[in-house]
This record gives sequence, structure tokens and C-alpha cells, in this order.
Amino acid sequence: MSKPIVAIVGRPNVGKSTFFNRLVGERRAIVEDLPGTTRDRLYGETFWNGREFTVADTAGLLFDDVAESNLPEHEIARRTREQARLAIEEADAVIFLVDGREGLTAADAEVADVLRPMAKHVVLAVNKCDSVERQFDAVEFYALNLGDPIPMSAFHGLGTGDVLDKVVEIFPENQGQPEEERHLRIAIVGRPNVGKSSLLNKLIGEERSVVSAVPGTTRDPIDTTIMFHGQPVTLIDTAGIRRAGKIEQGIEKYSVLRTLRAIERCDVALLLIDASEGITAQDTHIAGMVLEAKKGVAILVNKWDTVEKDNHTYYEFEDRVREAFKFIDYAPIVFISALTGQRVGRLIQLAQEIYDNRQKRVPTGELNAFLRQAVLDQPPMATRKGAHLRIYYAVQPQTEPPVFLFFANDGELVHWSYGRYLENRLRERYGFGGTPIVIVFRSRERKDEK
Repeated sequence: MSKPIVAIVGRPNVGKSTFFNRLVGERRAIVEDLPGTTRDRLYGETFWNGREFTVADTAGLLFDDVAESNLPEHEIARRTREQARLAIEEADAVIFLVDGREGLTAADAEVADVLRPMAKHVVLAVNKCDSVERQFDAVEFYALNLGDPIPMSAFHGLGTGDVLDKVVEIFPENQGQPEEERHLRIAIVGRPNVGKSSLLNKLIGEERSVVSAVPGTTRDPIDTTIMFHGQPVTLIDTAGIRRAGKIEQGIEKYSVLRTLRAIERCDVALLLIDASEGITAQDTHIAGMVLEAKKGVAILVNKWDTVEKDNHTYYEFEDRVREAFKFIDYAPIVFISALTGQRVGRLIQLAQEIYDNRQKRVPTGELNAFLRQAVLDQPPMATRKGAHLRIYYAVQPQTEPPVFLFFANDGELVHWSYGRYLENRLRERYGFGGTPIVIVFRSRERKDEK
């Protein structure tokens, strides 16, 4: 199951980005004393009390301050309300952040009016309460009728644990629940207008998604389960992802979060690129998202039927794809046409093979025989000149994706290139096509340290 999503909402300049940065443990959002600094939705992973979840920092909700805009006031209000609705609908819980220094404002009441009818779980957090007096002043926010206000300071970290305690209480219990049925889930991802919905329709043989030449037609992931060789396979169509600077406020902005969530809950991503337009930086950026999520991947060169060809076209284009996506050089490449169906019939079987590779486990005895031969063929290199380095044994503690632990006398001394060498040898021996492999070096404990 996918991780819960928590949206941080509120009017501008109440400290949402500061709170977001503290939660994700890094400076992902730009923090300025200017309203409207957060122009695009930011997301990050965090955990509290053993629960992992995704936190989303949203743009400040503007209602009355429209002086800097050329748009009519009612248009600003409509867009911000629509943005709030989309963020809240996507989230499992909402942290409504208000400013304890300024006190209750009309803008806070406007935001509360948006939140209250949506029947979402809302945690009311009063930020900038970095003194006892301000903590007592937080009681005035009871007037918003959104439950108990929790005083906190995102900058100093005071009270943030109380807010998160309340948030994780909202999440459904996952202990004792029957596990979700495991079967292949395929996400179809790519830039807008590269043919994702057309490919979905061709795969399922019916018009389940709207096919349009207008980018952004698909705003929500559409799950369709089909049977393949007697087994269920779920296909997830997603909204196209543009460059961050090209993402519009409102509907399209939150479609990106849905796409990222779809990548998180899939097993294999089919990444479409447009053969008629060539490879773009955004194509590689989306591939990076799939890699970061450690999902299986295949690269599909769509609209191949529209390209004029000679005897060298296929190989030249394949070389360009390999060069652009060299960071996922394990990904198979298939040239297709979603319009005509060219090679589309091979894709489910290909995704199934990648899915099987993600679940592949190498027995410990066989893995250590492999390691001995690999070390014999090429001894490990140390990052410090003259250091004595030995790799003793290996285990595979995890699948989906495959994770290999190599124990050495000093794991920190192993040069990164040796990890790459072992990965290449593993792929030569066992395949693992289409899936990332995680290589970890650990230091074996000495007996006197146990």
C-alpha cells in the first residue's frame, strides 16, 4: 500500500516551508519572509512513531491580497480554493498552520472555511509559539472550530512532536491487517502528450482513458486490472510531468504528486519518450524519479512509426537513448507505436520478466562462491592508498529491489567503483534486467567489539 500523504496548508508567510524542511530533514523549500515564496508543490518522505508518510508543502492560500496580480479578484479566489481542494483531496491528513505571533486573522478564517466542509482530518498547528506567553495565546484559535490548537515552533522545533503525534493517530492501523494481494502493477509515465493514455487503451483493448492531443488530459492515475496468462495485472495511467518551471498552479500542479504516488506504488514503470521529438531533459528527470523510488523500468520509444528510417536509424537512436539514460543502463528499450500497436503486445510480458527479476534471490552459498571468484578476478580497491582491504562474505537480505550486503574489514574503505564492478558481475551471472540493484558494504564487527 502507498504511504499516507500529509498536506501542510495555510495562508502565506506562516512558516509552512520552514516546517516542511524540518520534517524532511533537509532544506528543500526556500524560506523567505515574503508571501507566496512556495510557487510549486514540494514533497518529501519522513516518519514518526514508526510510521512513514509523504509530506507536501503547498503554496500559501491567497484570498484578499490580490494587489500584485493582474487577474480579477474572483479569479484569484477561485484558483486558490481549487488548489486547496485538490491538495486536501489528495491528502490523508492536513496540517493547518497558523501564525501565533500575528494571532487569528480573517485569512485564517477563510482557509478554515475551505477545510471545514471537506470532512478531512485536520490538525490545527499554531506556529511561532516560541515563548510561554504565545503558547497561552494559541487558545484564540479555538474560534476556527477545527479542534484543539497545538502550539509549536517550526524554527526551534518546539511542539512539532505533539503535532506529529496527532497526525499519525489519524492514519489507519496497519498492524494485524491482511496484506494486500501481491500482483504486478505497472505505471505508465512520461511527459505530457507522449501517448500514455493511447498506450493504456491499446493494452486493455478499450477506451478506458480519454485520448487527447492536449497535454494534461489525464489528471488522476487510472487503475485498470486485466488478466494476463491467468494472473491479474494492474495498469496505472498517470498525468504527464512537465519541468518544474512549467507546472501551472492548481490542477496540473497536484497531478504531479499523484504521478509520484503512482510510481511509488507500482512495481514496474513504463517510461514513454516521443521518437518524433527526441530525448529531452525532462525524460531523464522522470527516469531519475523512478530510479530514486527503486522501481523496475523499461524505456519505450513511442511514435516510432512517424520517424523516417534508413538502415542505420534504429541503431543510432538506440545509442542516443543508451547515452541519455546511462544511469539506468539495465533498462530494456522497446520501439513501439501506441497508435498502430507495433510491439505493444510484448510489453506486459516484458514487465512481468522485470517483476520476476525484482523478486529474484541468490542463495547465500551460491552468492559467496560468486564473491570468491569475483574477488579473485579483481581484488577490491580501497579509497585510501596502502590500506589493507578484505571482503569476507555476502548475503542478500531483501528483494524488490534486490539488496546485497558485502561484509569487509572496513566497509568505508571500499571504492565506489568496486560496487559497480560487483553489480556488473551480478547482472552478467543472474540477469536482473530492468531492476535496480542495491550494493551495500558493511564493516564486520570484531570479536572484541561485540
